[in-house]
Amino acid sequence: MAVVNQIEKKIVMTTWDVVKYQILTHCYISNTPVSEADLNCLTFLALEGEQELTSFCNKVNDKNIFSSSQSARNSIAKCEKKNLITKEGKNKKRIKIHPDIKIVSSGNILLNFKVLSLAS
Repeated sequence: MAVVNQIEKKIVMTTWDVVKYQILTHCYISNTPVSEADLNCLTFLALEGEQELTSFCNKVNDKNIFSSSQSARNSIAKCEKKNLITKEGKNKKRIKIHPDIKIVSSGNILLNFKVLSLAS
């Protein structure tokens, strides 16, 4: 029988941090590179919920996540290609976090990850 070294950590995070951690973990496991600004943009979108694209880009610019709303729009296009965001509509496009990621962003949130590495 293999001996397993187990580490258990318990911490309390803000809602922003726990949502960001979920997105970061998804990106790490799926080997999807994202910048810190992209990560903050995705976190903001997860917390705000489905949004109209132009107004969301303006909000991201107002929060100083990106230096301009066009930079936010470029980031969103990049995240859409990486299947992190979905866009719907023709004239006033609406964006949201891709449902396959399964991000929980409201209420009490407990993350329980169990990761195992077996030595050969």
